[in-house]
Amino acid sequence: MTNGPLSTAEPVRCKWAASGNASYLAYHDCEWGVAIHDDRELFEFLLLEGAQAGLSWSTILNKRAGYRNAFANFDPVKISAFGQREIDDLVKDSSIVRHRGKIESAISNARCFLETQQSFGSFDQYLWRFVDGSPRQNAWKSGEDVPTRSPESDALSRDLKQRGFKFAGTTIMYAFMQATGMVNDHTIDCFRWAQLNMA
Repeated sequence: MTNGPLSTAEPVRCKWAASGNASYLAYHDCEWGVAIHDDRELFEFLLLEGAQAGLSWSTILNKRAGYRNAFANFDPVKISAFGQREIDDLVKDSSIVRHRGKIESAISNARCFLETQQSFGSFDQYLWRFVDGSPRQNAWKSGEDVPTRSPESDALSRDLKQRGFKFAGTTIMYAFMQATGMVNDHTIDCFRWAQLNMA
């Protein structure tokens, strides 16, 4: 008895990922919406989402390796020690978004991140309280249904700003929550929605 041919059909994905390049698809399929509890990874997305403000995510994804190199592999301890010389160098670095305000906020956010980490034992402990420790499992039928903010992102944004974080508006924080798996915002027809619902 022989088996039939294996299906070569592409899985159904969220519409925002369908037109992306290979790295964009890999990000959607392997990272977006996966719960992150590692502090260094959480800081990476905090930095990248702040850099993304006003730009497309594909722009940031294409510069991710540049950010990793320019920002000490997203080590908040090393970044917190950056001074004016490093800022001046980063403004000239074409491998990242050369926006002085965003660069300066990444450094000040690293310092705020370390303070928050110290206060709560880990940034993970601080962050996941905003969703009671478990990802919010949404069930959107289409990309048009997916919100750009939520009561949780409002609360997170407000608290981060009180702690001195910059580029931490509620829309940026909702994107951060999506990226780090605090919410599952894959649409229900996407193959990743069910996988993350069972995780």
